Amino acid sequence: MAILKRLVAWLACINELLNRVGRNIAWVLVTLMISVILLQVFCRYVLGNALPWPEEVARALMIWMMAVVAGEAYRRGSFVAIDMLLYALPTKASSLLKLTLLLLAGAVLLKLSLMGVEFFERGFRSRAASIHISRAWIYLAMPVCFFTMLLANIELCLREIGCLLGDKNTFELRYNVRVDAAAD
Repeated sequence: MAILKRLVAWLACINELLNRVGRNIAWVLVTLMISVILLQVFCRYVLGNALPWPEEVARALMIWMMAVVAGEAYRRGSFVAIDMLLYALPTKASSLLKLTLLLLAGAVLLKLSLMGVEFFERGFRSRAASIHISRAWIYLAMPVCFFTMLLANIELCLREIGCLLGDKNTFELRYNVRVDAAAD
């Protein structure tokens, strides 16, 4: 159990660092994206001459913004989920089902991470039309996204194993709060 606690603490530390860095990068990317879009609106409607590159830059910034925060959203349980079955089952059965689903998601994330690396490598063969950079730098967002989600998934799997072993107080993430529809 001590090894499991150390592994979870180590992964939690890495994930929290990645999340903090990702959040800070995301704010910068959102600010840049909004600035580029406003520049395009100004040029198009005030100056009457649209620029050729803002749409492509804004799209790349949005892709990267999503990529750097996806791991945190996954770790926090912030993606849309249908979890009524988990809450309807007894605690152990719910925990086993959750672990099974996390393992399945982990396998998918591993495959997606590997595919993202291949996609990144192929991206060096083409260039973005209006900003003249290799598409690989935009495509790099995919493996970054899936790898950070995979790290979060591994931590969640280990936490769920700890909960199954009976130490829910130590292993359960505190900010995963269930919102009841009945409470509204």
